[in-house]
Amino acid sequence: MTERIDGHTLLIGLMAYPIRHSMSPTMHNNAFAKLGLNYAYLAFEITNETLPSAVQAIRTLDMRGSNISMPNKQKIIPLLDKLDPATEMIGAVNTVVNDHGTLTGYTTDGIGFMKSLDDEGLDIRGHKMTLAGAGGAGTAIAVQAALDGVKEISIFNRRDEFWDNAKRNVDIINEKTDCKATLHDLADQDDYKAEIQSSYIYADATGVGMNPLQDQTLVTDPAWFNNPDQIVFDTVYAPRTTELMKVAEKAGVKHVFNGLGMMLEQGAAAFKLWTGKEMPVDYIRQILFDDDDDKAKA
Repeated sequence: MTERIDGHTLLIGLMAYPIRHSMSPTMHNNAFAKLGLNYAYLAFEITNETLPSAVQAIRTLDMRGSNISMPNKQKIIPLLDKLDPATEMIGAVNTVVNDHGTLTGYTTDGIGFMKSLDDEGLDIRGHKMTLAGAGGAGTAIAVQAALDGVKEISIFNRRDEFWDNAKRNVDIINEKTDCKATLHDLADQDDYKAEIQSSYIYADATGVGMNPLQDQTLVTDPAWFNNPDQIVFDTVYAPRTTELMKVAEKAGVKHVFNGLGMMLEQGAAAFKLWTGKEMPVDYIRQILFDDDDDKAKA
């Protein structure tokens, strides 16, 4: 790292709270070093309250850009100059590119989700998905899956601050894509079970399963997974094996994934936006996936 940093090094950030557990600095800095690119990637703990000054710092310091994660993915939108069209539909940003003071927002979460399944030889296009969560990641997954050809999406959420966002997601998907989307209350457990059992893939895009909820899962009964050929996908990657994954594995589900592949592929998409180069994905996958589970701190 010290051999690469000089007076011409460009800074890229990660702005979220909490964020010290993130593997993104490891991913991007190793990719920069592998390709000999003069960039450095650092994590900054930024809340909604400190976000405006942090975004101004991107301009002031002429940073190349930043990743954005919870709780800032939607709050950052009014602070940017432009959004790309898909991101405008999604209504959440996870990547900012700075072109000499003009800040453009993108979202690569949904791209990362779909690409990570492609990497495993799994195609959910033309199939039904049940999705829990309607925050930044859940919204990106739902919209991108619909744009890419998923036939039907049942979105479950609690009647909390994200309920209206879930309704917006359903309306946009039904209006702008060929996918049929429906909204369901997570409190209706019978409905929840039925929708999961009629789906090819179940994805959890909530924070349940990660610190401080690492001992919890929305699905506790293995009988809810009644088809070994189903896909169960948890966007959480720390811990590497979540409680949801344990339930699915106990049910005999063959295709059970955490969010590490999604994190890798969304990072690769952001990497290209900043550098114009393809991330050396196989090299980075080896670094990330070969880490011991206890290194992925919750």
